[in-house]
Amino acid sequence: MSNELARLTIVGDEFAAETVIALLRTEGIDSIQQRTDLAAGMADASASAFGPREILVRRDDLERAQDLIAAE
Repeated sequence: MSNELARLTIVGDEFAAETVIALLRTEGIDSIQQRTDLAAGMADASASAFGPREILVRRDDLERAQDLIAAE
């Protein structure tokens, strides 16, 4: 099993990211979110829930995760 991470999707903000992560968690898929490069360059981005977030999953889970969010 690979621990290498792959980008699943980019969402508009932290709230949207947490919603996708919760969905993935219900199916046993571990994921994390992080600010995109664009969000990291925004003023006060480190203290803000606003700005785009990318959701990352293990490469081995990527296809299943894509199918799951496509069904939503």
